[in-house]
Amino acid sequence: MPIWVAVRSLTRVKQPVAINPLSGCTDWSVEPPQGGWLSRLHLDAPLLIGLLALCGFSLVVIYSAGDREWAMVERQLARQTLALALMLAIAQIHPLQLKRWSLALYGLGVLMLVAVLAIGDIGKGAQRWLDFGFIRFQPSEILKLVVPMTTAWALARRPLPPRLPDILLVGILTLVPAALIAKQPDLGTALLVASAGILVLFIAGVRWRLIIGLLGFLVALAPLVWGHLQDYQRARILTFLNPQSDPLGSGYHIIQSQIAIGSGGLSGKGWLHGTQSHLEFLPERHTDFIFAVIGEEFGFTGILALMALYLFVIGRGLMIAARAQDTYERLLAGSLTLVFFVYLFVNTGMVSGLLPVVGVPLPLISYGGTSMVTLMAGFGMLMAIETRRSRRYQDV
Repeated sequence: MPIWVAVRSLTRVKQPVAINPLSGCTDWSVEPPQGGWLSRLHLDAPLLIGLLALCGFSLVVIYSAGDREWAMVERQLARQTLALALMLAIAQIHPLQLKRWSLALYGLGVLMLVAVLAIGDIGKGAQRWLDFGFIRFQPSEILKLVVPMTTAWALARRPLPPRLPDILLVGILTLVPAALIAKQPDLGTALLVASAGILVLFIAGVRWRLIIGLLGFLVALAPLVWGHLQDYQRARILTFLNPQSDPLGSGYHIIQSQIAIGSGGLSGKGWLHGTQSHLEFLPERHTDFIFAVIGEEFGFTGILALMALYLFVIGRGLMIAARAQDTYERLLAGSLTLVFFVYLFVNTGMVSGLLPVVGVPLPLISYGGTSMVTLMAGFGMLMAIETRRSRRYQDV
């Protein structure tokens, strides 16, 4: 199924097959899902294969970007194992339960964001963490999942396409956590959280004139937003417009990244043979700028292969959303999939100099565990939705 067709099919309001007049239940199907052990574990085989392929490729690239340090590969493998275990656990949760928890999780998430601003730990100039002694984590990561859950819950009972009051409600639910995250400051995560709410509206079939009006409103707010940005955030935007203005300072990352990608040519310099990365010209080569390492060592051919793998995962996610027979599940699955696409678009755009640098990792490839755990949790929700398509339940 072409991806654009899948996206547009999400905006069509599906009608239930039948309503049981005695119980009020929506009768989607009677037969439970059939299949082998993957189905019994509520795992979708095509999506799982795509995710495992991305994780495997991540280990290959990190070994090179990390100067052949097995310890780094082992740590990444441990994080992948944890993320996959969390995905498996979330896949066992019924989508109805996710729907029931949405509003409570949203309230808890916002309270934790307020607590971060009040008593959160400070690291690298940002106040983003809560430390409970036995665990230290970023509440903003939870909001990447909770915001699409809550906005989908808010629109699930309302007639679609959404009207202006519905759009305002979704806007409030989205902007409150996004503003709190931006104040930490963490502009990259704030943009991802905001995009999750906007994508729910898009999937719900909001009219194009309202989308254009919203974009015009955001453009009009740009001067006001500029005045509230941190100095380093303004520098990133100015550097994006002209990286050569400060080639040894704020423009260094983008310039070296573009050199690395361009030097890879069609087929690349070969695995473990990148010069920009191994001679340490390329900063953050195993995290945010790992895409430049891929371009240098595997070339344009390797990038195309990686994009094809990403598109397979995204296409499968959109297919799951298009086949969902409940409004909440369709909105949630579609928004989670498109947020994954936003991750990919923003990272590759900033590394290639097409977007400002905002600190978004390459999804499931970059070294680190925070974003990987969040993304895998979202894919666990997708698998819970797909493997329970054939069922009979009461919508709440």
